[in-house]
Amino acid sequence: MKKAIVCGVAVAVSLLFGGMAPAMAAQEQAAQAEEQQKYVESDDVFRTAGLGSGQLTGEYRLTKYDVISLNIVGFPEGLGYDTGSSSNELLIGPDGRAAIPYIGNVKLAGLTLNEAKALIQSKLSEYIRIPSMSVSVKTYGKRKIYVMGEVAKPGIQELDIDSLNAYAAITSAGGFTKRGRSTRVQVLRVIDDTMYYTQLNMKTYVKRHDLTQNVVLQDGDIVYVPKSSGIRWNEDVLPYVSAWALYKNLTD
Repeated sequence: MKKAIVCGVAVAVSLLFGGMAPAMAAQEQAAQAEEQQKYVESDDVFRTAGLGSGQLTGEYRLTKYDVISLNIVGFPEGLGYDTGSSSNELLIGPDGRAAIPYIGNVKLAGLTLNEAKALIQSKLSEYIRIPSMSVSVKTYGKRKIYVMGEVAKPGIQELDIDSLNAYAAITSAGGFTKRGRSTRVQVLRVIDDTMYYTQLNMKTYVKRHDLTQNVVLQDGDIVYVPKSSGIRWNEDVLPYVSAWALYKNLTD
């Protein structure tokens, strides 16, 4: 009797929700597909790092915390302002903008030096006459990289522009722990609404000098070191053997 009731309930439920199941399954598949599109493995997004080189190997683009110097013909002492260090120097703030006399805050992050020069000169020319000017980088702002997982000091690491690569980030975080899986390191980068990632074999990079296993990083990138699934004698087995031996000595 109970079996018949259970079967009847099962049939009723299937009839009631049977029509909804395909629609729900379709929605779930669409959600999974959308999620997969937002988490994409791509080697094209990441550039191989040379030995001891960072972003300076390509055309440099300004970023936050860079300090730039304006050299304007006819204004040897700057534009009549003082930023605390030099009247010719400008700090790009965390919002990517620099405060420039006459024209206010101007977004410079993401521009090349030539693009920044053209933009500043164009805006200044509305107020003062500038025969010629140049823009140069006084100091490069440190980039913040998030190093997570099995490293000695996980967290935000600040790297100089000439050491902006995955291996340097891991080294800055104290290196791998005994549990760190150096053959499956992931580097993640968010572009618009999509997270791209690539997988690196740091063991091959160090031991076989395979330079393709190290990539140039950008500000805000994530380096993740997963945990090894292997069993370590000293950590996983020896403590239990020692505890068993102690217990045996006490009970014998």
